[in-house]
Amino acid sequence: MKPQLPLLEVNDLKVSYGGIHALKGIDLHIAPGELVALIGSNGAGKTTTLKALAGLLHCTAGKMHYDGSPLHHVPSHQRVSAGLALVPEGRGIFARLSVAENLQMGAYTRSDDGQISADLERMYALFPRLAERRAQLAGTLSGGEQQMVAIARALMSHPQLLMLDEPSMGLAPMMVAKIFETIREVSAQGVSILLVEQNAKLALEAAQRGYVLESGAITLSGEASELLGSDAVQRAYLGA
Repeated sequence: MKPQLPLLEVNDLKVSYGGIHALKGIDLHIAPGELVALIGSNGAGKTTTLKALAGLLHCTAGKMHYDGSPLHHVPSHQRVSAGLALVPEGRGIFARLSVAENLQMGAYTRSDDGQISADLERMYALFPRLAERRAQLAGTLSGGEQQMVAIARALMSHPQLLMLDEPSMGLAPMMVAKIFETIREVSAQGVSILLVEQNAKLALEAAQRGYVLESGAITLSGEASELLGSDAVQRAYLGA
């Protein structure tokens, strides 16, 4: 049997801005349907990695391939059309639009109106709280509800790869549990996920594999269970 090709493959990726070498040549890959965690301290380059993959930052060197095709010169909106979606840190919702309008904005690259309507209902089934608040302005929602809007909006683009930047940030523990339950459910449906998360334990417990990013370089990688048991990871990120 032929080995499965990665959905995303990144080789020697470098990003510099303002004289700072934010990424110093990282390598990573994600298989179809895989949930991969990217952990590291503040300023390690996690958000920079996601923005580079989404086409929001210029890469100074390296190669990126998505679904077998080069990604380097593909504009960000075309990456969304190709099935790559980012839920940014801070959520980035449209505060003055309703919940329903925010979700419809997630489908802006699509033209299959009938399927878009069906997907809206699927999002409301995935997030019942959004169904109750579909006419409410998104800016008036709680932080957890806004995170639900941001994830559902990204899912409306029909991504093959969903990138999540700090989905638990600023949320109450009960809401964090709900968000991560949803992340696992989306993963189980076959969507590949690259999860950036400050809570390393939570991220590695959800993931199959993980990478540790320090000062713009990957210092450790492997099965998530192995990283959870690593002395270095426990000392640096798990408070052991």
